[in-house]
Amino acid sequence: MEHKRHIGPWRAWRGFLRCARGTAAIEFAIVGGVLSAMMVVSGDLGLAYYAKMQVQTAAQVGAQYAVVNGSKPFDAMAVSNAVVNATSTVGISATPAPVQFCGCPSGTTLSNATCGTLCPDGTGAGTYARVSASRTHTTLIAYPWLPASYNQIATSTVRIK
Repeated sequence: MEHKRHIGPWRAWRGFLRCARGTAAIEFAIVGGVLSAMMVVSGDLGLAYYAKMQVQTAAQVGAQYAVVNGSKPFDAMAVSNAVVNATSTVGISATPAPVQFCGCPSGTTLSNATCGTLCPDGTGAGTYARVSASRTHTTLIAYPWLPASYNQIATSTVRIK
């Protein structure tokens, strides 16, 4: 009668740990999953950044429209249309509505003034247009450090007269 030798559970476990078959597949699954997640996050944040640039471009195009048509009466609806049609990005609006106002520049600030009056530096108050563009951006996936949707806002102020 032949006696079979019994292999203890620890010896079997050690043999399993020494086996290298399938190691590359397991490593690829771990690394591939991490790289895929990083690509999705990079793409999502890249789309958000691109959309923000389009909102800024829309506000600048609206301000440029106000400058080019500054000799005519201010048409807030036409400036709003320029903002909305400035890019192919969906959801951009001219909010708040474009406004024309008079002001006096002082360094990097602009204070409101009555049209036709003199500024503290002795120059006449200028006529300005303030154009805003906004859009609600929704991320593809939820991030713990970023809300699922948020407003992207840009404002451009230019002297038109």
